Amino acid sequence: MALWMEAGSEPKTQSEIADLQAISALKHSTALELKEKGNEYVKMGKRHYSDAIDCYTRAINQKALSDSENSIVFSNRALVNLLLGNYRRALTDSQEAIKLCPTNVKALYRAAKASLSLNLCVEAKSYCENGLEQDPNNEELKKLARQINLLKMEQDKRDAEVSKAVLEAKDLLSAIEDRGLKIGKAMFQELIGLRKPVLDKNKILHWPVLLLYAEVMSSDFIEGFCETDMFSAHLDMISILLEFFSPPLPWDTENNYTREAVELYYEAGSGVPFSKKKMFHYLLEGTAGGNVENVDIEKDAVESHGAGKGSSKWVKVNEKRMLTDVLKESDFIISGIPVFYVVSKRSSFYIEFKAGKWALPP
Repeated sequence: MALWMEAGSEPKTQSEIADLQAISALKHSTALELKEKGNEYVKMGKRHYSDAIDCYTRAINQKALSDSENSIVFSNRALVNLLLGNYRRALTDSQEAIKLCPTNVKALYRAAKASLSLNLCVEAKSYCENGLEQDPNNEELKKLARQINLLKMEQDKRDAEVSKAVLEAKDLLSAIEDRGLKIGKAMFQELIGLRKPVLDKNKILHWPVLLLYAEVMSSDFIEGFCETDMFSAHLDMISILLEFFSPPLPWDTENNYTREAVELYYEAGSGVPFSKKKMFHYLLEGTAGGNVENVDIEKDAVESHGAGKGSSKWVKVNEKRMLTDVLKESDFIISGIPVFYVVSKRSSFYIEFKAGKWALPP
C-alpha cells in the first residue's frame, strides 16, 4: 500500500498510484474543509478568531492546495491577524499570499493595511499601488491610498523637522566647540525650561541668560544675550526697566540694589563638562529631534573634567567684557545656559558672599 512507501520513493504499481491519488484527494478535501471552517469561525466573531487561525494553519499544513488556493488561505489568516492587531503576522501572511499569487488583490490590500499599522509608509504605498494596478476601481484600496498619502506627508514633514533640528544642533555644537566653551548639567530648569542658545545667520551665538539675586534667590531673565554684547549694556537696560516699578524690587526695602551698587559673579569650576555626544543630545532636547539616538557624532579626543564638588568659587565679572569672553574662561562651565549671580555692595549679605560663606540652597 502507498501508506507504507518510503518517503521520496516513486509508486511502482497501479495500486500504489491509485492509493496516492486517493490520499492526495483526501488531503485536498480536508484542507478545503478546514478553510471553510475557518471562514465560519471568522463570521462567528472575535471569540472564535483563534479557532479560525488554527483551521487556516492546519489547511496550509496539509500541503495539498494549489498556489492560488493557498494564497487565499494565507490572505484569510492575514485578515484574522489584522482583526486581532497582530500586524507583523498579518504582514507576513499577506506577503506569503502575494508570493503564491501576485494578483491576489485582497492580500495586497491586507499587506498595505498591516504595513500602515506598522508605520511602514513606503511599503504600504507600494502594496496599495500594486493592488490598484490589479483593480483600479477598488474603493477600499482608493480610501487606503488616501490615508497612506496623508500619513506619508505627515511623516515626511516630521522627518524634515527632525533633519532641521539635527542640523541646527550640529551647527550649535560646532560653534560652541570653536569657541572652546564647556556645557554641563542644566541648573534651575524650573526657571529656564528647555531654553537653548541660538546661532544666527551670521554665526553669532545668542544666549538665554539667567541672573540670580543670590541674597533672596529671585531672578531676572535675558532672553537673547548676544555673545558680543557687554554686560553693562544689559544691566543698564534692566535698571531702566526697574525704574518703572515702585519700589523697583519689592524685596529690596533698603534700596541696596541700585545700578551703581550691583556686581555680577559666576560660580567657577562648578560641575563636570558634557562629552561631545552628551552636549549634542542636550542641544536637541525640546526640539523635533529630541528622540533621535543614532547620530554620527565624533567622540572627544580627550574628555575634560571640571573641578570637583566643594572646590567652586565666586568670580567677579568685569561689566566691560563681552559675554563670550567670560564664557571662554577656563573655569566657566555653563550650567545648561549661563547663570550669573547679582549681589549689592551695599547689602550686609555682600560680606558673607565675598567671604565664601554662602552656597546655593540644596
